[in-house]
Amino acid sequence: MGSLFRSAEMTLCQLFLQSEAAYACVSELGELGLVQFRDLNPDVNAFQRKFVNEVRRCDEMERKLRYLEKEIKKDGIPMLDTGENPEAPQPREMIDLEATFEKLENELREVNQNAEALKRNFLELTELKQILRKTQVFFDEHEGGVNPTESMTRALISEDSIARQGALGPVQLGFVAGVILRERIPAFERMLWRACRGNVFLRQAEIETPLEDPSTSDQVFKSVFIIFFQGDQLKTRVKKICEGFRATLYPCPEAPADRREMAMGVMTRIEDLNTVLGQTQDHRHRVLVAAAKNIKNWFVKVRKIKAIYHTLNLFNLDVTQKCLIAECWVPVLDLETIQLALRRGTERSGSSVPPILNRMETCEEPPTYNHTNKFTSAFQALIDSYGVASYREMNPAPYTIITFPFLFAVMFGDMGHGLIMALFGGWMVLKEKQLASKKSDSEIWTIFFGGRYIIFLMGLFSVYTGLIYNDIFSKSVNIFGSKWMVNKNWTFENVRNEESWMLDPAKTYEFEQVPYPIGLDPVWQMAKNKIIFQNAYKMKISIILGVFHMLFGVSMSLWNNLYFKNKLDIICQFVPQVIFLCFLFLYMVLLMFIKWVSYAATNDPGLLKSSPYCAPSILITFINMVLFKPSKVPLGCDDEMFAGQMVIQKLLVVCALICVPWMLLAKPIIIMRNQKKLSYSLSHQQMQSAATENGDASVGATDQQPMQNATQVSAGHGGEDEMTEMFIHQGIHTIEYVLGSVSHTASYLRLWALSLAHAQLSDVLWNMVLSKGLIVEDWRGGVALYVIFTFWACLTVSILVLMEGLSAFLHTLRLHWVEFQSKFYAGLGHAFQPFSFEVILDTASAPVEE
Repeated sequence: MGSLFRSAEMTLCQLFLQSEAAYACVSELGELGLVQFRDLNPDVNAFQRKFVNEVRRCDEMERKLRYLEKEIKKDGIPMLDTGENPEAPQPREMIDLEATFEKLENELREVNQNAEALKRNFLELTELKQILRKTQVFFDEHEGGVNPTESMTRALISEDSIARQGALGPVQLGFVAGVILRERIPAFERMLWRACRGNVFLRQAEIETPLEDPSTSDQVFKSVFIIFFQGDQLKTRVKKICEGFRATLYPCPEAPADRREMAMGVMTRIEDLNTVLGQTQDHRHRVLVAAAKNIKNWFVKVRKIKAIYHTLNLFNLDVTQKCLIAECWVPVLDLETIQLALRRGTERSGSSVPPILNRMETCEEPPTYNHTNKFTSAFQALIDSYGVASYREMNPAPYTIITFPFLFAVMFGDMGHGLIMALFGGWMVLKEKQLASKKSDSEIWTIFFGGRYIIFLMGLFSVYTGLIYNDIFSKSVNIFGSKWMVNKNWTFENVRNEESWMLDPAKTYEFEQVPYPIGLDPVWQMAKNKIIFQNAYKMKISIILGVFHMLFGVSMSLWNNLYFKNKLDIICQFVPQVIFLCFLFLYMVLLMFIKWVSYAATNDPGLLKSSPYCAPSILITFINMVLFKPSKVPLGCDDEMFAGQMVIQKLLVVCALICVPWMLLAKPIIIMRNQKKLSYSLSHQQMQSAATENGDASVGATDQQPMQNATQVSAGHGGEDEMTEMFIHQGIHTIEYVLGSVSHTASYLRLWALSLAHAQLSDVLWNMVLSKGLIVEDWRGGVALYVIFTFWACLTVSILVLMEGLSAFLHTLRLHWVEFQSKFYAGLGHAFQPFSFEVILDTASAPVEE
C-alpha cells in the first residue's frame, strides 16, 4: 500500500538467464506477476524466433483440448473445476501431454466415426423398415381384388397408348420406392409430373416419428414414396429426378413372401445395431467423463507453457548461445521478491549458475503501476478510463473512494432508493466468490459485478443524504418530532386529501425557533413552498461542495510540484491559481455562511438590520463585486454585510485580476531569462576554451567568430520558435483555468438540479401511482393496492434506481474527470502490463469451437 497515493517507483533491469534455467525462472516470474518484459527482437518475424516450434506445439495441444471440450459440452457432461492452479509443467512433460491429447483425440474421433457409420446404417434400416411397412398397405389393396395398377394406367396414360397397349397385351408397370425429406415432397411431385408428362403414378405416406441425421445429429421428418412407371426410359428419368432431390431409393420385392422375409431380416439387424450403438455410446461417454475431470487443469497447463515460450521469444541470445538476455520493468520495492523467485526457478531447473538481475539507467519514461486490491480496483478503473496517470503522478483513486459516492449521493439522496442499491451491492459483495466462479457472457452483469463495491458505497451514502433530506420514496420520517406547530390539529382526512400550507419561519407562533436535530424537518414535505426552500438550500450546498472540491484538486497540483521539485510551477501557476479561486469563489462561499449567521428569519422590529427583509442576494452581491458596483439595499438596511466589505471586495477582485497576467506571463518570461543566461555562459566558456587551445586569444577569437555567430543565429531561431510555442501554451492554459473556474463552479449546480429532478420524479410516482391504491376502501382496496404496488415498485426500480442512478453516476464521473482532475492530473502515462499467469488465464476467451 506504499504506492496507494502515487504510482510505484519502477526501474529498468537487465536479466541474464542460463538456457537450461530460463524456462523455470520465467515460470516463477509468471506466478509472481511483477515483471514487464520488453521485446528485444522487434524486427524479427514471429515465425523466425527461437521458440516458435514450441509455441506451435502449444497451439496444437490447445486445439485438441478445444475439440475435447466441444464434445464434452455436446454430451452435457459437467467439467470438474476444483479451483486449483497447477504450476507450469516442465518442458519434458510436454511430450507426455501431447501423447495424452493425441491418444484422446484419435480415440474420440474413431469412436465418433464408428458411431456415425452405425447411425447411418441404422437410419438406412429404419427407412427400409418404414418403406416395407407403408408399401405393404398398397400391395394388400392390389391383392385383395382392387387392381390399382389398371386404374393408375388409365389415369396416367393417354387413351391412344391404352388402346395400343391393350392390343399388345396387359400393361406391365415397374416401380421404385424410397424416402425423401417431407418439405421436398411438393416440388418433387411437380418435377415428376412435368418431366414424365404425367406418365407416372406417385404415392407417398409420412413417417410419423422424426429420424436422426447421423452427420448433424438433427431430428428430420421424412416421407416414404413409391413411383409406378412404364418402360426403361421413364425408369432412368425417375431415378435421375430422385437423385437430384437427394431421395434415397431402397429395393422393395414384389412378392409378399419376399417382403415379409426382408422385413424380418431388417428387424433383426436393427436390434443388433441398437446393441452395438449402445455399447459405442457407453464407451464414448466413459472417455469424455475421464477427460472432463482433467480438462480445466490441462487448459491451465497448456496456456502457461505457451505464455512462457511466448515470453522467451522476447529475449536475446548471447554469442555463446548458452545465455538468454532480457530487459524488464520491475517495481523497486519488489526487487527482493523477484530475486527470490529467480532463485526458486534456478533450483527447480537444477542449474548451478544463478541468474543475474542488474538495474539499468534509462531516460525512457517508466510504466505506471498502482497497487490495487478487489476493493480499490474498481475506483482505479474509473480513473484509468480517463487516462493512465503519468509516472509518479498523484493518484486520485484513494480520494475518489470517498468523493465519488458522496457526490453521487447528493444527487441521488433518498433513503429508500439508496437502501435498494446498497442491498444489491451488499449481496454481490457477500456472494462475490460464488458469483465470480460463474463466468457470465453478459456485459451488463460484468460491469455491475466489477463495480459492486462502488454500488454498495453509493447506496450507503445515498441513505445518509436521504436522511439529511428526510426523504424516503418522496415522503419523510418524523423521528424526533416536528418543530412546527401548524400540524397539531391535523387529522387523517387532511393528509389523505393532500392538503398543504405555506410555512413561514417568521411566524413565531407556528415555529418553535428550534432546528430539527438531523436534516430537514418532516413538515416540509407537506408545505406549499417546499421546492422554493429546498432549491435555495441545495443550490448553496452544491456551490459550497464544488468550490471545496476544486480547491482540493488545485492543492493536489502542489503535491505533484513538490515531489517533482518544480518550484517554477509552484510560483507561476499554483500560487496565482489558489489566489484567483479563493479571492473570488471561496469568498462567495464565505458570504453564504455570513448571510446564514447574520440574518434571522424573524421580523423583529428591534432587529430590522438582521431581518430577512435586509438579507442580500449572494448572486447579485457577487456580480456587483466583480463589476465594482455598490449593492442596492432596502431602506433602513446596512449597505454592507460586515464592516469594510466594499473595500475588501475591491481588493480581492484586483488581486484576482493580477493573477491572470501572472499565470500568463511569469513562467515564459522566467524561462526565457534563464535560457539567455545559459546561452551567454555557454558562449563565454566556448570562447575561453578556443582561446586556450589556439594559444593566441585574439587570433583564436577572430577565427571562431564567424562560426559562433552562425551557431547563435541558428539557436536563436530555434529558441524563438520554442518561446512562441510556450507563450501560446501558457495562454491556452491560463484562459482554460480562468474561464474554467467560472464554468466549473456553475457545473456543480448539477448536484442541485439532479437532486431536484430525482425528488420530483419520486413524488410524481407516489402521487400518480401508489396513492391511487391507498384511497380505495373495503376489500377492493387490498386487491387494488397489491396490483398498483407491483406496478409502482417496477417503475421505481427501473426508472428511479436504474435510470436515475445511471444518470447520477455519469454526472458524478464528469465532475471528477473534468472539474476535479483537470486541476492537477495529466494522465499521459502508459500502464504497467506485467507477465502474469493470473491475468493471462482470466482474460483468456472462452474456448472457440472448431
